[in-house]
Amino acid sequence: MTVDQAPSDSSATAASAPSPAANTTDPDGDLRQIAAGALGLDRLRDGQLAGMRALVTGRDVLAVMPTGYGKSAIYQVAALHLHRAHRLHRTLAGHGESPDAPAAGPAVVVSPLIALQEDQLDGLLEDLGGEAAVAINSGRSDSDVDAAWEAAERGDAAFIFLAPEQLAKAETAERLAALNVSLFVVDEAHCVSSWGHDFRPDYLRLGEVRQNLGNPPVAALTATASPPVRDEIQRRLKMKDPLVLVHGFDRPNIRLEVVRHLQDSDKRRAVLDQVANLKGPGLLYAATRKDTETYAAELAGRGLRAEAYHAGRKQGERDRVHEQFLDDELDVVVATTAFGMGIDKPNVRFVIHADIPESLDSYYQEIGRSGRDGEPAAAVLHYRPEDLGLRKFFGTHAPDEESLLAVLQVLRAADAPLTQRALAEQTGLSARRLTGLLNQLQETRAVKAGKRGIRLDAGAKLPKVVEHAVELAEARQRVDRSRIEMARGYAETDGCRRQFLLGYFGEDLPEPCGNCDTCADGSAYEEDYDDGAAAAAGGEPFPLQAAVVHKEWGPGLVMRHEEDVITVLFEQEGYKTLSRQAVTEGKLLTLAR
Repeated sequence: MTVDQAPSDSSATAASAPSPAANTTDPDGDLRQIAAGALGLDRLRDGQLAGMRALVTGRDVLAVMPTGYGKSAIYQVAALHLHRAHRLHRTLAGHGESPDAPAAGPAVVVSPLIALQEDQLDGLLEDLGGEAAVAINSGRSDSDVDAAWEAAERGDAAFIFLAPEQLAKAETAERLAALNVSLFVVDEAHCVSSWGHDFRPDYLRLGEVRQNLGNPPVAALTATASPPVRDEIQRRLKMKDPLVLVHGFDRPNIRLEVVRHLQDSDKRRAVLDQVANLKGPGLLYAATRKDTETYAAELAGRGLRAEAYHAGRKQGERDRVHEQFLDDELDVVVATTAFGMGIDKPNVRFVIHADIPESLDSYYQEIGRSGRDGEPAAAVLHYRPEDLGLRKFFGTHAPDEESLLAVLQVLRAADAPLTQRALAEQTGLSARRLTGLLNQLQETRAVKAGKRGIRLDAGAKLPKVVEHAVELAEARQRVDRSRIEMARGYAETDGCRRQFLLGYFGEDLPEPCGNCDTCADGSAYEEDYDDGAAAAAGGEPFPLQAAVVHKEWGPGLVMRHEEDVITVLFEQEGYKTLSRQAVTEGKLLTLAR
C-alpha cells in the first residue's frame, strides 16, 4: 500500500481531447487531455492525476477525499482512456487486424443510491453525449434496462451504473462478466466497512463480485474514512497494494463550535434560535425522525422554508425535498443521517447538530457538506452529556446466539449450498434479519457465500462458530462504544477542535487552527499538542501513526497526543486514552516490529 502525499497536479492543463493515437509516449499527457477535452477539467487537484495513472496501469486505488474534491474524475478519466483503447481495438479487429492483447470494456460503477447514480449519469451524458453512460437499476423501465445492456454490449457505453443489490442477480453478474470490465468502481466505499458509519450489508459481496468479473482494477471512493475503515475497505474489496490517496481532509473555511447545555428544553430553544438567525441554506441534523418533524414545524412557524427528511418518509417526498434543497427553494433541511450522502451543493452555509453523532466519522462527513464553495461556513454541535445515552443505545448490537445456531443447523443439514431466499424460507427469518446474521457468521470464515449459494465448512463445529461470532460482535460493540467516547472527547475538549478532529483520522495539525471556538476563547493555546518537534528530535517514543502493542489489548495505532495522554486505536478494543505516565512507568506499550 502506498499513501499518496504527492505534490499538486494543479499545473496540469490541456486543450481538446486527442485522437486515439496521440500521446502514446506520454500517458499523463493523454490523461490530462481527456480530463480537459471530455470533462472540462483544465486543472487537476492533488492526487487526481496519480489516481488516474494508477488505474490505467492496472493498480487499485482508494481515494479518500471530500465530496466536490473530484474523486469521480479519477475513475472517469481512467475509464475513458481505457474505453478509447477498446474502441480502437474493435476498429482494428474490424479491418482484419488482430491486436495482441484483449481490449478492456466498460467501467462498472457501484453506487448505493439511485439518486447518486442518476446525478453522475446526467453529468457524464452532458459532457460525453450519446450512450456513453447507462444505468441499470430498479428505478428504470424494462425497456430502458434492455437498451442499457445493448449499449454496453455494442461497446458504446464506457460506464455502467448499478446498485449493489443488482449485482446479486446471477443474470446481471454473467452479462457483466462477458463485457471484459475495465474498472470496478465502488462509490461511497465506507459502506463496505462495518467500522464505517453507513454500513450496507449488500456491499459485503462486492469483493466476490470483483473476482467473478476477472479482478479488474478497483477504484474505491469515499468522503471520509478513518484508518480502520480504510483497512477494512481494502480487505473487503480484495485490493492488493492499492494507491491510497488522502486529500482535502482539512476544511479551514468551516468554523467549528460546540455549545453545551444542561437542560433538553434549553438546548432545543437554542438550536431553533440559532438556525432561525443564520443565513442559509443549511442543514440541521437530529437523532430521531420525530425530532426532525418537530424542528421542521417549529422553524416553518418562524417563517423559514423548512422540511424534514428521514427514511420514514415516502420516496417521492424525499426526492422532492432533495430537489428543492439543491434548487435553493429551502432555507433548511432538518434530517437524520439518511440525508446528504454524495450530495454536492457548494453553497451550504451551516450544518447544525441538535444531538451528538454516533461517531466522528459520521460527524466529519456531515459537516463537510458545508462550505464547499470555499466561502466561510459554520459547523455547530449542541451538546448535552445525557444525549450520549441515546447514542449508546443505537450503538448496541447484541448477538443472537439462538438465531446464529439455527442458521448454522440449516446449512449443516443441506446437501448443497443454499441461496439466501431458500435459507430464509427454512429458518423463518426475515431477509433483513438473516442478512445481519450471515454477516456475523461470514466474519468467522466458517460460512462462505459463492456463486452457487451459502455454505458451511465441512469441519466446522457449530458451538465454536457461534462462540467466535459472539466474540467478534462483542469486539465490535467495544469499538462502537469507544467511538462514542471519542465523540464525547471532541465535544468536551478545551483544545483546538480541528486538531482533535483531524487527529481522529490520523492527520496531524501542528498548530491550533484559529477558526474554532476554543481557539477564539484562547483555551486551545493553553493545551500542549506539539509533539512533532519532540518526535523529530527523538524525544517521543510513540509518535503519531506508530504501530504499537499493548500487553492486554494487542496491536494498535497511535492516533493522538494531548498533554499527558496518548490516544491509541486498538484493533479489538477501539479507541483508548492512556496516561503517558502509566504507559512509561508500566511499560504498557511497545513499538510493533
